[in-house]
Amino acid sequence: MKLILTILLFFGFCFSIFAKENNFFDQAKMLFEEEKFEESKFLFQRNIVYNPKDAKSYLYLAKIYKKEEDNSEEEKNLNTALLLEPRNEEAMYLLIDIELNRSNFSKAEELKNDFKKICSLLCEKLSSIDSRLKEFEKKDASWRQS
Repeated sequence: MKLILTILLFFGFCFSIFAKENNFFDQAKMLFEEEKFEESKFLFQRNIVYNPKDAKSYLYLAKIYKKEEDNSEEEKNLNTALLLEPRNEEAMYLLIDIELNRSNFSKAEELKNDFKKICSLLCEKLSSIDSRLKEFEKKDASWRQS
């Protein structure tokens, strides 16, 4: 009887630890939505310690770094999110935005083509990408003529 009780307590303890680990993401997302970015960043990072393959945590960290204007960390987290989840439309779109802001239009075009293949929820973003690329082409053409 004591053995059964001990086993039940052990599994209950393990389950409660697992539940707490999963709760880091939910808490972090709630803080992010409340615009408490420093606190949410800490919890997303903590979630990654327990769940290193959680692409969503990397995506949210990238969004926080975007708000902090830390382009290097933003890009690193987006690339990690895409490595873990190659069909992550939002991460791909944010990476395209980085390349457009850098004026790296060949890379943006390449990413846009990949984005076309995977988009299902954010396909309307294609038109804004296309218009930004066309705007660059016009500026480039007028610059070359001068």
